[in-house]
Amino acid sequence: KPVKNVVILPADYGQDTARRWPVVYLLHGFRGRYDTWIGKTQPGLPEAASRTGEVIVCPDGGYSSWYWDSPTDPSMRYETYVAEELVAAIDSLYRTRNGRGGRAITGYSMGGHGALYLAIRHQDVFGAAGSMSGGVDFRPFPEKWDIKLRLGDQKTHKENWDKNTVMAQLPLLKDGALQLIIDCGTEDFFFHVNVKLHEALTKQGIHHEFTS
Repeated sequence: KPVKNVVILPADYGQDTARRWPVVYLLHGFRGRYDTWIGKTQPGLPEAASRTGEVIVCPDGGYSSWYWDSPTDPSMRYETYVAEELVAAIDSLYRTRNGRGGRAITGYSMGGHGALYLAIRHQDVFGAAGSMSGGVDFRPFPEKWDIKLRLGDQKTHKENWDKNTVMAQLPLLKDGALQLIIDCGTEDFFFHVNVKLHEALTKQGIHHEFTS
């Protein structure tokens, strides 16, 4: 199916045709779409891309995909889309710095979950990941944000809920494999699950930056 994306190029992208650019994939939250960041949340992204010297890609996350390959809805394969198909397309269309060292992924809320989930599961693709108020463990919220439409009802599909959190991916992670930054406000409803993620990473010996 066709999926729209916003691609933001630095102002001097066209001036040095030999230069290769790092790419940041920026994932929107629940109810968002491909133009949420540039249209509503961060209209200054073009200036930021020029200032930091990077390409910024804002994918469409299907309103409420949570960036999984849904085990219950075959139309929602956003892990495959973002981590495989979109990355390959961006590298083929733009002068990017190929390889995981030239790619980072981050996002807000649902997108924060998606960024960490995808980066940990695709460490060959991404070298750095961030999460802003990410829904890193959604199990305390069984009726929220269309999650049960993507994973099934929590009572009858408990395994889907357990294995698709960010927390469940931590055994795949070794210290130094990813550069990680996590932030969440203390009044955010995801604050406590982010604290638990921070504690789990610390216990596992995974270096990361956590701010609240």
